[in-house]
Amino acid sequence: MMPFFAVLAAYLIGSIPFGFLLVKWRSGGDIREKGSGNTGATNVLRTAGPAAGIATLILDIGKGYLAVWLAGRWSSDSPFWMGLAVLAVMFGHTYPLFLGFRGGKAVACFLGGFLRLAPLSILAIVIVFVAVVAWSRHISLGSIIAAGTLPLALWLIDKAALDVILASIAAAILIIVRHRENIHRLHEGTERVLSWGAHR
Repeated sequence: MMPFFAVLAAYLIGSIPFGFLLVKWRSGGDIREKGSGNTGATNVLRTAGPAAGIATLILDIGKGYLAVWLAGRWSSDSPFWMGLAVLAVMFGHTYPLFLGFRGGKAVACFLGGFLRLAPLSILAIVIVFVAVVAWSRHISLGSIIAAGTLPLALWLIDKAALDVILASIAAAILIIVRHRENIHRLHEGTERVLSWGAHR
């Protein structure tokens, strides 16, 4: 029963809208009415500046890590339940209970969750992410390629359990689906490039 509650807790942890709360605290505004309308770190960065964006990124990574750590504690480090916890915390971030199911794209929670499971693989895909963003200046493209690379990294680097690899495939699919509008803009050549300044 405890592993089930760990997955439920992961969803609730994922639902904590740090980006929304930081922007609300800083300016009184609603991040969902700015930029892309997402509550994640990229939109916070673009609309509220680097400090708020970086804080959101760290907190969202932290909630992903916490959710999977709890699942490990409550399931004797079961790869199955920890993999489910990654998906649950991402789902909570993407469809948060506390914000009418309008959230972010779950990339930071994805990183945090798998950081607990496979730190070497996460290091590898962060390098991939940085390389792609440096080349393209598109955070979305870096996120999509990094997420899609993780299952291969888990297999080659960490020799991860099948349950973890399957969870990473499902997580990558969720991220790609959440980036479908970005993919369309990339195809059309209208996707915004990385900028460190806030746009108000």
